[in-house]
Amino acid sequence: LRPNWQLPSVVDNIERLRLAPTPGLDEEDVCKEHGEKIYFFCEDDETQLCVLCREAWAHRAHTVRFLEDAAGPYREQIQKCLECLRKEREEIQRIQARENQRTQVLLSQVATKRQKVIFEFAYLSQFLEEQQSVLLAQLEALDADILRQREEFDVLVSEEMCRFGSLISELEEKNERPARGLLTDIRSTLLRCETRKCRRPEAVSPELGQRIRDFPQQAVPLQREVKLFLEKLCFELDYEPACLSLDPQTSHPKLLLSEDHQRAQFSYKWQSSPDNPERFDRATCVLARGGFTGGRHTWLVKLDLAHGGSCTVGVAREDVLGSFPTRLALEEQPRQVRVSLDYEVGWVTFANAVSQQPIYTFTASFTQKVLPFFGLWGRGSSFSLSS
Repeated sequence: LRPNWQLPSVVDNIERLRLAPTPGLDEEDVCKEHGEKIYFFCEDDETQLCVLCREAWAHRAHTVRFLEDAAGPYREQIQKCLECLRKEREEIQRIQARENQRTQVLLSQVATKRQKVIFEFAYLSQFLEEQQSVLLAQLEALDADILRQREEFDVLVSEEMCRFGSLISELEEKNERPARGLLTDIRSTLLRCETRKCRRPEAVSPELGQRIRDFPQQAVPLQREVKLFLEKLCFELDYEPACLSLDPQTSHPKLLLSEDHQRAQFSYKWQSSPDNPERFDRATCVLARGGFTGGRHTWLVKLDLAHGGSCTVGVAREDVLGSFPTRLALEEQPRQVRVSLDYEVGWVTFANAVSQQPIYTFTASFTQKVLPFFGLWGRGSSFSLSS
C-alpha cells in the first residue's frame, strides 16, 4: 500500500465546510457548535438544536420539537401575559387620570379656601379698622373731656387760691396792727373768714369717670363679632361649599324654576312637564342634582316667603317620594338658612346664616346617596340657592 497524501486534505476541507456558517443565515440561526441551521427546540433543556445536536446522545431521551411547534404554546402564554400587562397598564392609566383629577379638585378646593380666607380677612380688616376708628374717636372724646374738666378745675382752684390768699393776707395784716386797729371791724372780718369754706372741686366729674370705666364695654360687641367671624370662618373652611342646581326632572309642576336652576317660585298654575317617575306630583317639592355619598358639605338657601308661605329644606334619599318632613315652628323667620351635612357622622345641621344662630340638628344613619331637598308653599313664595 502506498500512502494517499491527498486524503487528509480532503477530510480537512470537509470538516472546514461543516463548521463554516451557511451563506445567507444569521449567526443566531446557526448552531455555534456545528455550524448547522437550527431547526429544533429541546423542551427539557430549553435549548435550540441543529440536526447534529438532535441526534446527539444528550438529547435523544428528551422531548424535542420543531421551532414553530415549540413556539406556539409560548406565543399563547405571551399573548395572555400581554393581555394582563395591558390591562394593568390601563388600570394604572385610569388610576393616574383619577388621581390627577382628584388632585386638581383638591387644588381647586385649596384655591377656593385661600380666596375665602383672603376675602374674609379683608372684610375683617376693614371691619376692625372701622371699629378702631370708632373706639379711638371715643377715646379722643374722653381725652378732650378730661382736659377740659382739668382746665376748669385749674381755673376754679386758682380762684380759690386767690380768695384764700386775700383773706390770709388781710388777717395777717390786721394781726400786725395795734389793738385799736385790730379791733376795728374785727367781728365782720372774722365772720367772713369763718364763713368762707373751701369748695372741694373734682378734676374729673363722676359722670366722666363712669364713662371711662364703661369704655371696655364698648369693645364687647367687637369681641363678639370677632368670635362669630372666627367660628363662621372655621365652619366654612371645615365644610365643603356645595354648588347645587335644582333638578327639573323632579320638580313639581307648580314650581317655576329659573333658567340656571338656582331659583324656584311657587305658582298655582301647573306647568307642562313630562310624567317622570321621579317627579313630585303631590307635594310641591324638588331635589337638587348630584347628591352626596360621603364628606362634609354646606349650602345656603335664601328664602323669600309670602304671607302664609312656608318652605322645607334638608336632605332626602332618592326614594323620597311618599316621605314627610319634620315640621319646626320658629319664633323668628330666617331669611337665609345654612344647611350642613356630615355624611359619615350622620348630622344635618340648620343655622340662621345671618345671625349664625343654630336652628336644629337632625341625626341619621346614611347608607346610600342623599340629595338636597326643598319644598315650597304659598303664592309668590320663592327660594334661591347659593354655596
